[in-house]
Amino acid sequence: MSNRLSLQTSLVHSHSLDHATGAVSIPIHHATTFHQKDFDSYGVYDYSRSGNPTRETLEKTIADLEGGDKGFAFSSGMAAISTCFLLLSRGDHVLVSEEVYGGTYRMITEVLSRFGIEYSFVDMNKLHAVASSIQENTKVIYMETPSNPLLKITDIEGVVKLAKANDCLTFLDNTFMTPLLQRPISLGVDVVLHSATKFLAGHSDVLAGLAVTKNKEVSERLSFLQNSFGSVLGVQDCWLLLRGLKTLHVRLKESSETALKIARFLENRDEVEEVFYPGLTYHAGYEIQVRQAAGPGAVLSFRLKSEQEVRQFIKNVHIPVFAVSLGAVESILSYPSKMSHASMPKAERERRGITDGLLRLSVGLENAEELLTDLEHGLNSIKENVTAITR
Repeated sequence: MSNRLSLQTSLVHSHSLDHATGAVSIPIHHATTFHQKDFDSYGVYDYSRSGNPTRETLEKTIADLEGGDKGFAFSSGMAAISTCFLLLSRGDHVLVSEEVYGGTYRMITEVLSRFGIEYSFVDMNKLHAVASSIQENTKVIYMETPSNPLLKITDIEGVVKLAKANDCLTFLDNTFMTPLLQRPISLGVDVVLHSATKFLAGHSDVLAGLAVTKNKEVSERLSFLQNSFGSVLGVQDCWLLLRGLKTLHVRLKESSETALKIARFLENRDEVEEVFYPGLTYHAGYEIQVRQAAGPGAVLSFRLKSEQEVRQFIKNVHIPVFAVSLGAVESILSYPSKMSHASMPKAERERRGITDGLLRLSVGLENAEELLTDLEHGLNSIKENVTAITR
C-alpha cells in the first residue's frame, strides 16, 4: 500500500490484484499442503496452518491499514485475544479496562486465572487509577476504547506512556473504531485487536479475528503462538473478509452519520434516561475521542428505566435485528445484560453501569428516517403502556 494513498483508496486497491494472473480478486487457495522440491530447502509455504497465500494477503492488508508490520488472522475475535494473552506466563499480571467485552472478561477471570496469571480491572478513564494499579509483575495493559457497551473513552497515549515507563506491553481492542477511525499503533500501542466479524467484514456472515503489531519481538512470538495454537482463519473466510474490507469506508461513513442522528433524537426523549455516544459533546471523554480518533463510530447505547420497558420497546421496533454482535449492514439492537455481558456476574455488570434497562444499537445502512420512525414507535409504546397502567 502506498503511503500516498488515503485509507479510503487503499481499502479498495490494497492487495486486491493477483499479479500472477491479473485477476482483480485474490484467489482462494484451498490447499492444506504444498509440494516441496527437497527436504533441505522448503518453499514459502508448507502447511496451511503455518501459512497460506490467501490468509497472508489478508494479514498484509490489515497490517498496512493499521500501520503495523505484521498481521495475524484468527478463527474469531476471541481466538485472536486468547492467542495474544498466551504471551503471558504464570505469575504475570494483566491490567484490564473495567468495562470490557463479556467474552474477554470470561477469558481473563475463568481461563487465564487457572494458569496462574493475575489480573485487575481498573477504570481506564482515570490515568491516576491506571498508574496506581500497575504492579511489579504487570506485563500487559489491556484497553478497549470506546468500551463495550457504555462507549467509555481511554486516553490511549496517556496509558501508553504509563506502560512504557513500567516496561509493559499494551493491547487495544479496536473493533468499534476500525483503522479508518482510530490507528492505535501510531499512538504507541503494541498489539491492536479486532473482532473482524463486526465492521471489517460487515455482513454478518464471517466469524474472524485479527491482530496487528509493529513490535518485532512481539511479532515473532505471536507468529510462533499462531502456528502452535492453530486457531487460524480459514481461506474462504479470509476471502470474504477481504471483500468486506473494500466497502468499509462507505459503510462506516453512512452508519456513523445515521448513528449521530439517532443519538440526538434519543437524547430528547423522556423515556430515555441516558444516551452514550462519543459524537455527543457532553459524552465523557469527548475531547479525547476527537483528539485520538477520526470520528465517533456507528455504535451507541441508551438506558431505559427498567427491563420491563426494554421488553415493551423491543416488541414494538421492527427494523433492527434483535441479536448479538454488531457492525453489520443491518442495524442490530442488543441487550448487554443478557447478551454480550451475560457471562459477567450481575453485581459486576451493575457496578459498571450495565443495568437491566441498557440497550446497545449498532447502526446499519437502512434509511435514516425510517429507522428514526421505527425507534419513535417503540418509545411511544412505552409511554402508551405507562398511561394504560396508571388509568
